[in-house]
Amino acid sequence: MGLDDELAAHVAALEGTVAISGEAIADLAAQLCASFRDGRKLLVCGNGGSAADAQHIAAEFMNRLRLDRRPLPAIALTTDSSVLTCVANDLSYDEVFARQVDALGSSDDVLFALSTSGASANILAALIAGRKRGMLTVGFTGLSGAERMAPDCDVLLAVPSDDCARIQECHEFLCHVIAGMVEKQLFGGSDPAAAQKEDGTR
Repeated sequence: MGLDDELAAHVAALEGTVAISGEAIADLAAQLCASFRDGRKLLVCGNGGSAADAQHIAAEFMNRLRLDRRPLPAIALTTDSSVLTCVANDLSYDEVFARQVDALGSSDDVLFALSTSGASANILAALIAGRKRGMLTVGFTGLSGAERMAPDCDVLLAVPSDDCARIQECHEFLCHVIAGMVEKQLFGGSDPAAAQKEDGTR
């Protein structure tokens, strides 16, 4: 595929994702805002390129996207090599994220679980663990992964494509949109006093 073909496929995947998931994205941003207001946190996990995306989105919440504001509690479960390797060695690689969800997750926290195929055993195990902990479980996947991930997801965002590159591009887009919505809702109000109160400065 040439550049024009790649761009056309990228745009088609984005447009299809927005058409399918637009309402769910707005609802999810509102739910995430409610969790942060209640002192809850976001956990994020994925493998390979999705591990990089997990770290990326956690950083957007922990630091900032567009607004200068207080940090929001978000943890990528992909970064601690000692935890990942000891769980993989002592138990199973299938448990590397579920074990952390069991340890760190609490009721009404939010879990973002990214898997382009929807078939990653450790992602499915993390979703099950999140459900048991009373977390809001959010799955990011592609067309073929939707059926596999749906049973353990409160919210499922499935890109209408089976091309791994297109799916990951759309996941990053969705996470940026969600982070932007959350940031605007929590810190971007027109009432300065309300914004200061939300920001914890008063």
